[in-house]
Amino acid sequence: MAKPKRIYLAGPEVFFPAEEHEAIVAEKKRLLRESGFEGVDPLDTAMTFSGHEAKLRRGHRIYRANRELMDSCDAIIANLTPFRGISADPGTVYEVGYMVGQGKPALGFTLDNRYYRGRAGDAELDELGHTIEDFEMRDNLMIEGGIHGAGGQLFVADQPGEHRFFSTELFHRCVMALANA
Repeated sequence: MAKPKRIYLAGPEVFFPAEEHEAIVAEKKRLLRESGFEGVDPLDTAMTFSGHEAKLRRGHRIYRANRELMDSCDAIIANLTPFRGISADPGTVYEVGYMVGQGKPALGFTLDNRYYRGRAGDAELDELGHTIEDFEMRDNLMIEGGIHGAGGQLFVADQPGEHRFFSTELFHRCVMALANA
């Protein structure tokens, strides 16, 4: 039997309380397994930290561990639902760019169906007089453009999911697109 393709699961879920994180990741992995894939969560790396280790060093160790996980994966599915602002989690965006830069397939989903400009206030300029992009995309053009440039797709919810940041149906659409690629 062929080894299942490994899919990196990017998104803000790593910041959720443990019980929420574990439930969402378990559902993602189940959906992937049903289609012959292996889901890989950023928290799948067992890391221990000493009480005396500097926070900066911890951060760099986490970065290297996540990069190694991405290197071991064949594709990425990213939760690009806005997190802590009007755009996707910046770490998730980096992970999408990292994988796309390696020529790996990227798919994404968002539970916020508004265009980026609408989330920014529907004005041409922000309060500082800076232009707000208006390309009728769900997030910054480099994010959505990168996913499409890698042959992927950004799936957008047309109704709320079972969690503010997760929809089984929407994630399943990503998995099916990957399976049919």
